[in-house]
Amino acid sequence: MTTDLLDLESLLTDEERAVRARVRALVDREVRPHIADWFERGHFPRELAPVLGEAGLLGMHLTGHGCAGRSAVEYGIAMQELEAGDSGIRTFVSVQGSLAMTAIAKHGSEEQRQQWLPRMAAGEAIGCFGLTEPGAGSDPGAMTTFARRDGDDWVLDGAKRWIGLASIADVAVIWAQTEEGVRGFLVETSAQGRPTPGFTATPIEPKLSMRASIQCDIVLDGVRVPESARLPEARGLRAPFECLNEARYGIAWGALGAGRDALEVALAYAGEREVFGRPLAGMQLTQARLAEMVLALQQAQLLALHLGRRKDAGLLRPHEISMGKLASCRTAIEIAREARALLGGNGVSLEHSPMRHAANLESVRTYEGTDEVHTLVIGQALTGIAAFRG
Repeated sequence: MTTDLLDLESLLTDEERAVRARVRALVDREVRPHIADWFERGHFPRELAPVLGEAGLLGMHLTGHGCAGRSAVEYGIAMQELEAGDSGIRTFVSVQGSLAMTAIAKHGSEEQRQQWLPRMAAGEAIGCFGLTEPGAGSDPGAMTTFARRDGDDWVLDGAKRWIGLASIADVAVIWAQTEEGVRGFLVETSAQGRPTPGFTATPIEPKLSMRASIQCDIVLDGVRVPESARLPEARGLRAPFECLNEARYGIAWGALGAGRDALEVALAYAGEREVFGRPLAGMQLTQARLAEMVLALQQAQLLALHLGRRKDAGLLRPHEISMGKLASCRTAIEIAREARALLGGNGVSLEHSPMRHAANLESVRTYEGTDEVHTLVIGQALTGIAAFRG
């Protein structure tokens, strides 16, 4: 049974459908057979990185230096298929490509791009993106991490929290205040096989969400880097926000993959489960639930596709990304919860995906901007008044 009642398939090009088929096959082969075990054990499969790299999914929206140079719509489609497997796997691709690699590609020097992007695109090197702090989540302008000049070097002190991949990263993109405003730095996490002095990344455990992913606390205690480690084109908060918008755009597509998978599981279950001598799918209340789920899903999918077309045309604005991220996360989490309820007691088992998706989406809904932050971005676009501090 299909969940594409609007025939959105007809709006995709042959090339876009080919990307979808290729990534869906990868997820079916590499993720679905293992994800329940990874989630239960709280394990991120590091060995998946080169597989995703070989498939051209790491930094796939970037061009040059080993990156695939795919369109925004193709990137979005890939994120939807990855998150249908699990939000943690899509998060890895987002942190690596939309955050760390984008920071280097957009704001780095040519030497930095040559040093890192080819290996990161291949999954041979891992990156992380250190912006959020323990006391400055939704307000990165309040960051206290500071970088001071010391001769030809910079010395970084501070802390970051909820930093994806940090404990396995080879390079950390660290954002810090300086006497001249916010700047970005590339901190190699080890040198000549030894940990970089003063840099510590500790996984945050235990977690109830995103268990097949890694999020860390970072401590920077007198970390010394040369001037060549500074991202020369990164000045002010606009630089990290440009990277965040790339990730948020991917989430607008990705979250819907989790929602779609939850709906597909519920639809299949309802067709097989018998209640009072007839299929659960034949009950009016069940059909009402399923109808509401598919209606919400396809509305959000249309929005994501519209945003993708605008991004490819160079027309997408930040508040539109906020609309997509907010709508998709709201939609996906409600579908996952409703699908879990339709499965009854069986829905709490890891044999079925909806409750895992619902738990993951609690994190997806929070990171890269909470509902409240995106609501205020939309409100500012409507009124012309920034109410963040009001």
